[in-house]
Amino acid sequence: MGKLNVVMLRYLSRDHFRVLTAVEMGMKNHEIVPASLIASIASLKHGGCNKIVRELVKHRLLAYERTKTVQGYRLTNGGYDYLALKTLSSRQVITSVGNQMGVGKESDIYIVANEEEKQLALKLHRLGRTSFRNLKNKRDYHKHRHKVSWLYLSRLAAMKEFAYMKALYDRKFPVPKLVNGYPLYQVRQIEDPAAVYNELMELIVKLANHGLIHGDFNEFNLILDNEDRITMIDFPQMVSTSHPNAEWYFDRDVKCIRDFFMKRFNYESELFPTFQDIRRACCLDVEIAASGYTKEMQEEDELLYPTGPDEEDHETEFPPLVEDLEGKIKFKSSKDLLQSSEDDDTAESAQSLDMTEVRYGLEEAEGQIIAARIQGNAKSSNIDFSEDEKKIESRATQKRCAR
Repeated sequence: MGKLNVVMLRYLSRDHFRVLTAVEMGMKNHEIVPASLIASIASLKHGGCNKIVRELVKHRLLAYERTKTVQGYRLTNGGYDYLALKTLSSRQVITSVGNQMGVGKESDIYIVANEEEKQLALKLHRLGRTSFRNLKNKRDYHKHRHKVSWLYLSRLAAMKEFAYMKALYDRKFPVPKLVNGYPLYQVRQIEDPAAVYNELMELIVKLANHGLIHGDFNEFNLILDNEDRITMIDFPQMVSTSHPNAEWYFDRDVKCIRDFFMKRFNYESELFPTFQDIRRACCLDVEIAASGYTKEMQEEDELLYPTGPDEEDHETEFPPLVEDLEGKIKFKSSKDLLQSSEDDDTAESAQSLDMTEVRYGLEEAEGQIIAARIQGNAKSSNIDFSEDEKKIESRATQKRCAR
């Protein structure tokens, strides 16, 4: 999809967003969501639901797909963006969307504003936009499985980045905000390369002392303003200093900065940090896990980024553990999630359009299901073991009787 078009946002009714929400929920365990399931989840009559679906397809918020066995609809990036914008606007976080200010291989950046007309930066994740071909060519498991849910993986990346960004912001780290600066790779000359170099190395060490490694600390993820102050961006690939390959990630970040300053500014310093120089003073990675970034989420994030030094590039790859991500999540019934009174407008904030409550409910359900599966597997293994013992004892008894 091209640039974000928010013209239709003000013209969409509550039922339009109910349908978009229903498709999003259906895509957790359906690659293509049938029209009958959409109407059931949205609690709308089939005739009215079909009309709304056609309008959403017309505006490219939904896409119609048909296979030999099933036909239905799926969310597009635009439809997912509209759900996010609706949530942000209902919370009065943003009231207007401006121009696109940046495009990355996995995200788009827009200027937005709130009620006080304060300008903010909005990042929309576009995971899979440039790495799908790489995935298809390098991973043979893909052709034998269902398509990967890029929207779901983009959501995971956004949740992880926000968790780290908020924790770093609370500790006065130079995290992303709307600044008047330039990406470091566009800077051709600086007054004091040594000072900027030292600041960057201190930032790498400070992160490590807090238990974190950026993982992609290079000129493309650093912004330099007119006063040579640094702002670091792009956190989805951050790892803990307890990661098995933490030293390799740390050394790679240091090497990226050293190589760039040598090539661009002809500056090379004999002083640079090593992984052994870390004096861990804070367990920020553990704290983030305790505040909502769960172990299950971290395991799913292994689907987003490589876990070792064998990677060939920075493009997103997926390990062979990707198998029906949507199957890991079960949902409450459509009546529980989308129950509403059509005549009571004051209850709108408590309905399905509150995407935060829905998503938190899904995450809680996912954690319960994983725990239940573990317990179930333990019980089944105990049963199998006891049955094997009984078989062995019966065979021994038969042999004794034969003798």
